[in-house]
Amino acid sequence: MASTPADLNYTRTHEWVRLDGDVATVGMTDYAQGELGDITYLELPDPGTAVEATEPFGVVESVKAASDIYAPVAGEVIERNEEAVSGPDVLNSSPYERAWLIKVRLANTDSLGGLMSADDYESYLQEVAH
Repeated sequence: MASTPADLNYTRTHEWVRLDGDVATVGMTDYAQGELGDITYLELPDPGTAVEATEPFGVVESVKAASDIYAPVAGEVIERNEEAVSGPDVLNSSPYERAWLIKVRLANTDSLGGLMSADDYESYLQEVAH
């Protein structure tokens, strides 16, 4: 089974969030990268771009499929992971450490209510597997 770090929050669209004050670091879960297979392309927004919770902010492509990446929170992109853009295969090898995608300064905390704990996400993965 995919790993699910307990210190992160998760979405039903398989993104993870690490909160640090008013900054949310966003990435793609181990489960998501496993389902996609070998990742070959990653498109992320530039710093200064506004993102809206539950709306697409990027695209990931693999040998199997292309998929939108959804913002788990609303705010302004303050940084994007250039290492992941130039070498998207890092999402396969290090989805929770080196392969964070964007950092977002939160517009407000209202959108955080839709996030799941690691335990809730694990339960959700069990549901979608059946």
